[in-house]
Amino acid sequence: MSYLKIKRLFDFLLSIFGLVVLSPVFIILIVAIKLDTKGPILFKQKRVGINKTHFYILKFRTMRIDTPKDTPTHLLSNPDKWITRTGKFLRKTSLDELPQIINIFKGEMSIVGPRPALWNQYDLIEERDKYKANDIPVGITGWAQINGRDELEIEEKAKLDGEYAKRIGFFIDLECFIKTLFSIIKSEGVVEGGTGVYTKKEV
Repeated sequence: MSYLKIKRLFDFLLSIFGLVVLSPVFIILIVAIKLDTKGPILFKQKRVGINKTHFYILKFRTMRIDTPKDTPTHLLSNPDKWITRTGKFLRKTSLDELPQIINIFKGEMSIVGPRPALWNQYDLIEERDKYKANDIPVGITGWAQINGRDELEIEEKAKLDGEYAKRIGFFIDLECFIKTLFSIIKSEGVVEGGTGVYTKKEV
């Protein structure tokens, strides 16, 4: 059995376990979001999955309902203006990512893999093509995330995603998972409106 099949089995079983165990947390966060601002509980956004297929990623809504659509947070002129009070907490703790367990259950994502690009982040998608990083399952966390998260520029993110694509296996997945937990605890690497842009080279 190939590792990708084993990886999918682990993802499926762990997603079921996560949905059951974390259901009380889901309920608390749903109530908090509804009490904070009007609007839907979940935020859906078109993203790029394995082999550049499209799917809708799920997150707890952290921004106002009038926020410009399909625009990465770091490209907004004043990101804090659009983030709700509950949203700031959810982003700082990465709890806004919890609904992606549903994406994992459905087979659209994995626990570990390159973070799915927005459908219109053509520069990132193109860079990942160079390293075959679009040919593997996307994930909640990945090699790039534990090596810089939002501070990394697109070229560096793509290189790290490509490195993961070459090394994909149980031990690198385990390393990503464990280091992500420590990163969340320390709130490291989360920069609203940070970098993650394409660096144009001088000719």
